[in-house]
Amino acid sequence: MNPSHPGQGGVPRRQGRFAPAPGAETPEDWVGANDAKAEKLRRHALQRRAHAEGLQLRHSSYGYALIDATRHPIENRHDLSLDEVESKLAPS
Repeated sequence: MNPSHPGQGGVPRRQGRFAPAPGAETPEDWVGANDAKAEKLRRHALQRRAHAEGLQLRHSSYGYALIDATRHPIENRHDLSLDEVESKLAPS
């Protein structure tokens, strides 16, 4: 059944907007968004460089690790920073 006018039969719908509860409004916080985006882009670039050399870049709560084809970490380290990963992937 399709009524000719809204509000005649069917489920009632609210037309207005809901007002937030007092004190519930929190301003958006964009501080650090550019830094997070830059780190993400850097990490993806390092992943591509590692893959080109036959390695994997993995992340854990300790840091980053470069994993070789035999599934062993380079230098047996799992706590590399992105700077250290970049230096290990630098052309020699």
